Amino acid sequence: GTLLKPNMVTPGSDSAKVAPEVIAEHTVRALQRTVPAAVPAIVFLSGGQSEEEATKNLNAMNQLKTKKPWSLSFSFGRALQQSTLKTWAGKEENVKAAQEALYVRCKANSEATLGPYKGDAKLGDGAAESLSRQGLQVLENSLYMVSGL
Repeated sequence: GTLLKPNMVTPGSDSAKVAPEVIAEHTVRALQRTVPAAVPAIVFLSGGQSEEEATKNLNAMNQLKTKKPWSLSFSFGRALQQSTLKTWAGKEENVKAAQEALYVRCKANSEATLGPYKGDAKLGDGAAESLSRQGLQVLENSLYMVSGL
């Protein structure tokens, strides 16, 4: 089988933000027009969105009352790791707190995949920050260290 791993349809970086419902509507409509029903699942990249934005947008897609023959889930990298890495900060004494931050994000995205996420996850450091190119280099340089969590 095949899994599709696209970005969500979001406004450009110089455009105004829009509600998750708008992103959901445009993303699902684009998928309905182009993705065969035989594809079992679509797992979204975060595409530079903050952790919380990506989660809310995924949730809004799963709440849409329209034909969606595929499972809509996540394959977030940085939008799952940013608050974990900021919490950890490379310090052994922060490992437990970083594990908790990762658990919170995983649980929120699990709920968003099913559609009942209410935006009530405890936001860790960085969860609401967009993932700009500047911050990405720091995260990418730290990713190998987190694998020991």
